[in-house]
Amino acid sequence: MGLTINLHFVTGFLIALILGGIINIYVYRRLKRQQQSLTEEHNRFVHLIETPNDFIYYAKVSPEVKFEYLSPSAENFFGENSIARAYASSNIAFIDIHPDDYEILMKKVRGDIDYSKPIIQRWKDKDGTYRWFEEYATPIYKKGKLTALQGVLRNIDERIVLQEKLDYQLYHDALTGIYNRAYFEMIFTKYNEEVNTSLAIILCDLDDLKFVNDNYGHKQGDLLIKKAAELLNAFSSQTITVARIGGDEFILFAEGKNEQEIDCLIERIEYKIEHYNYESKLKVKLSVGHAFTQSSRGELGRLFSAADRNMYLDKSMRKA
Repeated sequence: MGLTINLHFVTGFLIALILGGIINIYVYRRLKRQQQSLTEEHNRFVHLIETPNDFIYYAKVSPEVKFEYLSPSAENFFGENSIARAYASSNIAFIDIHPDDYEILMKKVRGDIDYSKPIIQRWKDKDGTYRWFEEYATPIYKKGKLTALQGVLRNIDERIVLQEKLDYQLYHDALTGIYNRAYFEMIFTKYNEEVNTSLAIILCDLDDLKFVNDNYGHKQGDLLIKKAAELLNAFSSQTITVARIGGDEFILFAEGKNEQEIDCLIERIEYKIEHYNYESKLKVKLSVGHAFTQSSRGELGRLFSAADRNMYLDKSMRKA
């Protein structure tokens, strides 16, 4: 009887052992397939991300900034062995960042930035040229404290160049290359609603343009417009903005100056007009009118009207 029980026990144990082995093999193979699937998915993801214009990273930010992974495509921008140098010293990211973007980088590693939005930064490449990057960063927290960042960076040089080209076309006059009416309206709103400063509006109207177009042709008329723009744009600076706002109309915004300085500026403009010549029998003649205010906010409509009246007064006096 005892022997029979032992045989049943041994048989059951062997069956359980065999079944356990079979289950273990099944589980192992299943886990192996899952791991392989995850590896393949990861590789597909990395392949998707790691294009010549993209790279990914993982970096600790506490207790100190330290790169733990940089994808090989980063060397397309920063040169051979740049990844090894970044692993050795993460300070290189703070050294090669564009000075204007340094605070953005600091906010990113401190956790003082909106990670749900793309982060635009510039870094110096292997040739010493600053390149534009758009970054999508994911913060990693431990016990409520930011400990690491992982992200994807994409080079957007081409997009920036295109955007700058579009912005230029949007705000510059096609014929003369100076600012256009759209830019004038933006500046008008800025000083009328946002910035309160002393401001002068100087309006200049090109005389006899219709006469030139009718008697010498529109090409000569266009040349006259370009020369007038060239003459006035010579006065542009950080405080003086010059724009063409109509066929023969130009405007100058002069900010942060006192009335005496504006009077001197008007004298210089009128002197330049009187003595400006180019290789043509046609002379650039401009009627000029201006108005000044100590406080621009809410005053631009009145200021423009006053400058316009003064400009037409000058035009009528010149014809008299």
